[in-house]
Amino acid sequence: MWTPFSKKSGHRSRPAVHMTRASRVANSLTRSAAQTRLFLKRQIWVFPILAIIGLSFLAYIVSGSIERTMKSNLRSQLETLLAVEKEMLLNWYHEQQSTAGSISQDPQIRAQIMKMLDAIDPTTSDSTTATIGPLHFELLKELSVAMSAHDFEGYILVSKDMQIISATDESLIGNKQIIRNNPLVSQALEGHTFVSPPAPSILVQEDQDGVQRTGVPTMYVCAPVRDANFQIVAAIGFRIQPEKEFTRIMQLGRIGESGETYAFNKNGVMISNSRFENDLILLGLLPDQENIQSLLNIQIRDPGGDMTQGFRPKVRRSELPLTKAAADTLSGNSGSDVIGYNDYRGVPVIGAWTWLPDFQIGVVTEIDRSEAFRPLTILQRTFWFLYAMLGLASVAIFIFSIIVARMQREAQKAAIANKKLGQYTLERKLGEGAMGVVYKGHHAILRRPTAIKMLNMDRVNQDSIDRFEREVQITSQLNNPHTVAIYDYGRTEEGIFYYAMEYLDGIDLQELGDKYGPQSDARVIQILLQICSSLYEAHSSGLVHRDIKPANIMLNRRGGVPDLIKVLDFGLVKAIDDRKQQQLTQANSMAGTPLYMSPEAIQTPAAIDARSDLYAVGAVGYFLLTGTPPFMSDNLVDLCRMHISEIPQSPSARLGRQVCAELEQTLLDCLDKNLARRPQTARDIILRLEKSDILTQWSIQNAEMWWSQHERGMPVTRTSTSSHSASVNSSKSATNPANLDQTFLG
Repeated sequence: MWTPFSKKSGHRSRPAVHMTRASRVANSLTRSAAQTRLFLKRQIWVFPILAIIGLSFLAYIVSGSIERTMKSNLRSQLETLLAVEKEMLLNWYHEQQSTAGSISQDPQIRAQIMKMLDAIDPTTSDSTTATIGPLHFELLKELSVAMSAHDFEGYILVSKDMQIISATDESLIGNKQIIRNNPLVSQALEGHTFVSPPAPSILVQEDQDGVQRTGVPTMYVCAPVRDANFQIVAAIGFRIQPEKEFTRIMQLGRIGESGETYAFNKNGVMISNSRFENDLILLGLLPDQENIQSLLNIQIRDPGGDMTQGFRPKVRRSELPLTKAAADTLSGNSGSDVIGYNDYRGVPVIGAWTWLPDFQIGVVTEIDRSEAFRPLTILQRTFWFLYAMLGLASVAIFIFSIIVARMQREAQKAAIANKKLGQYTLERKLGEGAMGVVYKGHHAILRRPTAIKMLNMDRVNQDSIDRFEREVQITSQLNNPHTVAIYDYGRTEEGIFYYAMEYLDGIDLQELGDKYGPQSDARVIQILLQICSSLYEAHSSGLVHRDIKPANIMLNRRGGVPDLIKVLDFGLVKAIDDRKQQQLTQANSMAGTPLYMSPEAIQTPAAIDARSDLYAVGAVGYFLLTGTPPFMSDNLVDLCRMHISEIPQSPSARLGRQVCAELEQTLLDCLDKNLARRPQTARDIILRLEKSDILTQWSIQNAEMWWSQHERGMPVTRTSTSSHSASVNSSKSATNPANLDQTFLG
């Protein structure tokens, strides 16, 4: 609501109006029709072109912004998923290394191995089942328990001269050729515990289906065996089936319908299973055989086109280039691509990749580009459809709106120009907010000064009308002398909604604090008593104001009474017992002014009650007493956090002087985060403050003297922030406390 401060002015005579309503409307329609025809001839063709250009530019900006945001989010998601997969894989590798190292250093197992090494003929250094048979079976018995516990499929024990001295497969004992120059065994004999990448076995092994064959995917973890002097005397390796743990870890990285995470070796061969094995068979990339799998059978190469859409390369698979992810990974790099590249099926994907140098494998996580950007595609199609519909509708609406709007505006302007609004004569414009315009005027018969608020016709809809009417109805129910009084409400023949309220020629508390600084303790008490008097009536009627702040409280010299308080702007009020009223004010949304908003209004707007207003009363009193709100920040989020969790500094500490103890404690109690520890009613505050010893230090004489000294220097007019004009959308941010004071989130 807008309320001015000005000197009382004498009565201005009402301008003579000789034009009848019929002639005025006729002239208005004639003038509107003429102007419309002229406008149609000259400029109407420009607007559709401007609308198309504007919408096209908007589409470009919005689409580009959404695409950039999606790419950033997708990159972050892919890199995060890859990091998680990498960490799980490394943990699994380290677990296998630790397990193998623990088994190799087990005292009983190490003692058994030392017996076997001592039993080998030193002249020939040859070992056979015949020479170490009993010892071999004892070692096998010891190791069987450990292998079963850790899901190892078999083992092999190698001496320093690269001779197999024990193995799950007894036929390998004594063999020196199979593992000669094997880098895995060599590293173990040098003191390193190492896990090999999956590779096809050169020996007959049992696969995951129990079939004995060669080429079974196999991994080994090898660890050194040390004697009592910590010298390496042998190496022991344990066989792992990659399908059991290694591939399962990779499969955890599947997102959506097409996302997958897979690993490959330094030759660019996939060493985990693909998500699309059935598709790979249909595409001819895998042979159509029973139990066939992509593990060790797919090369990570770009076919040059989408094979799922019928494309077939013209050269052999081995002659194709590696995919972008595989090529960059094998160069030792980690990276990501959210623009798009072809995977091993030729499908456009986006992905992230990394190389694990300690284990000589690359890891890639990918998702089909079409699925990743599906929301953007849908949004773009929807946008262009709406764009086309809006373009067609805007042309039609534009043509009809020109005619209708001009006629209506002319009629409204004529009414305002003639200084006539129902039974009220308008004198001058006082201010304008988001929902309405306020004029000073007077009743045609009563002649008393009146503030007349008219609904902004540019924002007229049923919801705004309901809110406008509700503001009138709620305020008119209140009779307290410290609540602004409503005189009248109506709608003119021209369709202008308005209501008339008492005209206040004072100063609001925001201006009082900003211009005159901290107020005396006694004056603050007198002001708070009047505010609480107004609120007690509202609360007793089941109404919560929800936007108590200095700008909504007027200080007046009125009816011979100086320092008379008027509480304004019940537009955000919440009717506690009326569901329909709650819906009109959107009670479940956060509403109010952040500098004076209670913690529960921020966290649980639906749960606010009268005690939330009392929190704001405490904040207003704090502002009057110290000249600053309880909390200040140039950031809305930080300000809300302060209201929720921080304890305000005491007024005496902020002022650096002693403050009336009763006043200070009352303000701090009002600002308590806990509803139960605040004063429970506005009358409780009144009763507490009336006990103050300094109450009489601000008398009527003091107030009269103050007004006599300062009234002439006060501004003639001002614009206050109404509850309707205080809203801000999410695209705006408050950059300083003054801006925050004008903000509420709806």
